[in-house]
Order: sequence, then structure tokens, then C-alpha cells
Amino acid sequence: MISRLLVANRGEIARRIFATCRRLGVETVAVHSDADADAPFVAEADQAVRLPGDTPTETYLRVDLILEAARRSGADAVHPGYGFLAENAEFAAAVTDAGLTWVGPPAKVIAAMGDKLAAKALLAEAGVPMLPSWTDTGDVTDFPVLVKASAGGGGRGMRIVRDAEGLAEAVASARREAAAAFGDGTVFIERYVERGRHVEVQIFGDAEGRVVALGDRECSIQRRHQKIVEEAPAVVPESVRSALHEAAVAAGRAVDYLGAGTVEFLLAPGGEFYFLEMNTRLQVEHPVTELCTGLDLVGLQLLVAEGGSLPATLPASTGHAIEVRLCAEDASAGWRPATGTLHRFTVPQVAAEFGGLAGPGLRLDSGVVAGSVVGVHYDSMVAKLVAWSPTRTEATRLLASALARAELHGVTTNRDLLVRVLRSPAFAAVEIDTGFLDRHSEVFAPLLPAGQLPVVALAAALASAAGRRAEARVLAGLPSGWRNVPAVPQVTRFTGPDGEIEVRYRLDRTGALADWSAGPSAADSTVALIEANPDRVVLDVDGVRRAYRVHRVGSETFVDGPDGAASLTELPRLPPPTAQLAAGSLLAPLPGAVTRVHVEVGQRVSAGDPLLTLEAMKLEHPVLAPIDGVVAELPVPAGGQVRTGAVLAVIDNALEDPR
Repeated sequence: MISRLLVANRGEIARRIFATCRRLGVETVAVHSDADADAPFVAEADQAVRLPGDTPTETYLRVDLILEAARRSGADAVHPGYGFLAENAEFAAAVTDAGLTWVGPPAKVIAAMGDKLAAKALLAEAGVPMLPSWTDTGDVTDFPVLVKASAGGGGRGMRIVRDAEGLAEAVASARREAAAAFGDGTVFIERYVERGRHVEVQIFGDAEGRVVALGDRECSIQRRHQKIVEEAPAVVPESVRSALHEAAVAAGRAVDYLGAGTVEFLLAPGGEFYFLEMNTRLQVEHPVTELCTGLDLVGLQLLVAEGGSLPATLPASTGHAIEVRLCAEDASAGWRPATGTLHRFTVPQVAAEFGGLAGPGLRLDSGVVAGSVVGVHYDSMVAKLVAWSPTRTEATRLLASALARAELHGVTTNRDLLVRVLRSPAFAAVEIDTGFLDRHSEVFAPLLPAGQLPVVALAAALASAAGRRAEARVLAGLPSGWRNVPAVPQVTRFTGPDGEIEVRYRLDRTGALADWSAGPSAADSTVALIEANPDRVVLDVDGVRRAYRVHRVGSETFVDGPDGAASLTELPRLPPPTAQLAAGSLLAPLPGAVTRVHVEVGQRVSAGDPLLTLEAMKLEHPVLAPIDGVVAELPVPAGGQVRTGAVLAVIDNALEDPR
């Protein structure tokens, strides 16, 4: 029996595993880097052990440190979570060699499936259908193809290539990213199926040799080959579902599978499917299977690890569950990762966290709470929100509504994109595949229409004024903005998503809004003030009453309204003098490392040309020239570390190429 479990992972998966342990009476041990010392998962564990190391990411990859943490804490079992060492066969072997219980498949199974090339050959013999693949670029003659990392997963090290000209660079780039993420830069090339769907089957094996399928999942909506929307069950004909389950079970039996695993397939438009990979761990999207089956998959993992057998009768999948991955990133800016302090994190109507639901409702699995700091060291996912309802339509509507009304302040997220995906006609019609986001550019638009921003800015200005009145030590009874000359308006300036916006407004002697302006589009709206408090402003806009929730943190104002949310920064009335950057300066959007510099000082470039590559949150981010011009400065060499706002390059469109 497992009495004390160490989780060799972090964030929401550690919290998820701890939740099951509490239910079963198993003590928990967290391990953490210095960057995670104040994270929620550390506080929730019964014990926590610091992992020393030079960098926050490397600490979780140190097998010796984790085993020492298990020894010091008295843990008798290790759960790898997902990511980091979860699919590392050497780690699994080291855990068992240390006399500890390993919660996962045996090391030999992880090794067999961890090498995707070897796995394809092995499972092809078991009758699992495969796509043609190559290891030598010279053998590739038909395009498009997909370059894939042989080790690891999560979309890292993957590149779509549509012609021979781009193949060599795609392979080189994929190798660098795979080596950085998994410590193994081996890649291979596979035929790319246009309009293919990503469908996977959850399998489980026990010590008696029984391998079962516990349902399937649709994971086709992806960005950078990483899933962001998952649902169960997949919307496929029953004949296809049955064949998928049979192939997945055959794959599991071929390697004597034990524990939780996922067999992933590519479903072609004609209904035929092909093996992609087997993930020998619990998947990020496992909650949708749990909600449809009522099973606790982590509980089953512990049961099997202790030598127990799977229940003789397993529940059938019922209803429909949809999960979205809430990530700290700017979807409209090339998925640029975002960092900062999460000042408020509130999702309405959540009925359960890290567990099942009693009926239709929402489940939240989150690695953060209000006040958490989202750094640059780890994956950008901060939480998963999952809805279950009897039908797909009901689950979609419930999830989109709650997500739209969530208060997410301080860190840019992909929330708006997720809501637009869920509300799109194509999603409702199940017209989805792995290229969904490439074809539906409309989902990248913010929820808040640009025409509504002036009214939102007015609400922010009124709340700010109400806050100053509430904090006033003298003459607190005077109306906000009182003037001897009533014709003089109050002026508040903000920076927002589209640049600077200036709000001018005047209240009459009764406190009513006499007139206002905030740019040309403001004239199109007739607005009356109903209520103005520091945290809530109610306006009548063109005969419709709208309530805005306002949250101020320093100069930052976060406004959540019926049409969407906006983050505004109030500018000082008398700004202090500051140094100005040279025209054409390109600034680092977040901390990271410059891995490659593609140009030289004095070189002429065109808009869109790659200047350098910045690595952050385990991914490469190209920095492109915004204008035509000449490279005037390159202050950061390859290998250099940068902070947010650091100058990466200066492009001068007035210089001539001296060569």
C-alpha cells in the first residue's frame, strides 16, 4: 500500500494528484524549484522539499535530487505527473531500483514508446495502421510533411513543411527545440494529412494483463501543434470509434501495458486513421474522460501501482465534456507568452475543483490562484476549465459563458480566443481539424468590440474618480471633479489595447453625466450615469443598462463588462521626464535567451525578415523586422539573456546599406 506519495511535477497536475491523495488518505510530498517556492501546489502538500539548481527548469529534471527528496521526506512512491520526467525510462527505473513504488508503466514500456520511430515499427507489427515516415531528408519527395521529435511530445519540435526548400531549416529548428525540451534532438519526417483530426483513446492496463479502453477524446483544435480545446467523446461514427478502441487496445497489449496511457491517432477526412504516438502517462486532458465516466484516473493509477486489478465492470461514457486550456499568452501576437502577477483569478459557477461533478456543471483544475506570479520558466498553461452536460451543445454554451465572465487580471491570456472558438458555427457543426485556427482568423478578434472601448474607458475613469473621493481626507462630501467653472471637463488618459485613449467628461450639479468624449466613436453613443463606485460602474448606453466591474491595482485598471474585458493603464497627469528609445527599436516582449542572431549590423532587411530568435517558456519565438531598413544596432549576442523591455535590435529606415 502507498502511504506517502511524492509528485515529481508542479502546477495544476501536482494539485490534481494531491486532491485524489487526500480523498484516499495518502500523504503527499511536493518538490519545487526556487521559482515555485510560493506556488499553491507547494502549500497544499503535507511536506515540501526544495530542489536546488542553477535554473528553475533544470531542477525538475534532476533524478538524483528527486530521489534524495523522496528519501528525506520518507516517501514510498513517486508519481511523475506529466511533462518533465514523466516519460523518462531512466527515471522510472531509478525509482524502482531505489525500492520505491513507481506510479506509471514499467521503464521498458516507456523506453519502447518513447522512441517514436521504434514505437511505429513495433506497433505496425501488431496491426496498428501507420503513416509513411522517413529519417533522411533526401528520401522525402512528396509534400506536405510533418517534422516531429522522436522523444517527448506536447507539440515541441514539430514543423509543417510544404516544399523541399524549407525542409532543411525546419529539421534544424525542430532539432534545436527538441533538444532543449527533451534533451534529445532526434527527429523524423512523416506524411502530413490535410484536414486531419487528432483523436485519442484512453487506455488502462493492470498487472493481470488486462488492457481496456476507457473512452476517446477529440483534440483537434491546436496551436503550434499543442492542444487547447479537448472534448469527450469524439464526434465520430460508432464504427470508427470501435475500430479506434480496438487499435488502441492492440497497441497496449503489444507492449504489456500497465497503468494509464493514451494512444493518439490522426483521423483522415475519409474516416481512415493512423497511429501518431502512445503517451505513457496521464494526459493533460484526462478530466474530460473522468467527467464522462465518473472514474478517478489518478485513483486508478494508484490502484494499479499497488498491484490491484481494474474493476471487472467499467462504466460507459455518458454525456459530453469539453475542456479548454487557459494559457498565459497573447494569441493575436503569434502566441507570445505572457508573464506577470495574476491580481485576480475568478471563474463563476465552478462546482468542483480537481474532481468529479454531481451533475451538469464546471470543473476547474488550476495551478494558480489570485496573487500567483506567472514566470517565464515553464509552460504557459495556467489552468483548465471543463464543462460537463448531457449534450455537446449544452456543455459548449455553459463553458463559453463562464469563461467569458471570468475575471482574469494582470496576465494576458487566450481566454477571448477560446470563447470565440466555442461560439463559432464551425465548432458547433463539428467542422474541426488540426488546421482550424489557420482557417478561422475571426476567432483571434478580442471579445470586446473596438467601438465599445470608449464606454469602457469612461467607466474606468468614473471608477477612478470615485476611488479618489472615497479616499479623500478633506471635503469628502464634494462631488467628484467639482469645479467653480462647470464647463471645464475632467480629463483622464489611459493606454489600452489600441494605444492611448483620452476620456473627457463633465458632471452637472446633480451628479449626472452632462457630456463626455473619448475619441470619434464615442459620439455614436448616448450615455447616462446610473451609479459610480470604485469597483462598480453602471451606465445606460443607448437605452441599455450595462454594469461594469472595475478592479484597480496601482495604475492598472481592469474592467469586465457584458461585452468583454479590457485592461487599461492610467497615465499620470504630469509624467516625469524619461529617456527615449531610438526610433526603430525592437524590445523583448518577455524575459528569455537569444539563441540565434540571423543578421549583422549594417545589413539591409525587409519587413518580415527574421532578425533573431528568442527562446522563452520552452519555445522558440522569431523576432521579425517590422519595417524595411538597415540594422543599426544588435546589442544582444547569441546566448545572451534579456529582460522584458530590453532592446534586441534597432532598424533605421533612413540609413543606406554601406556595403
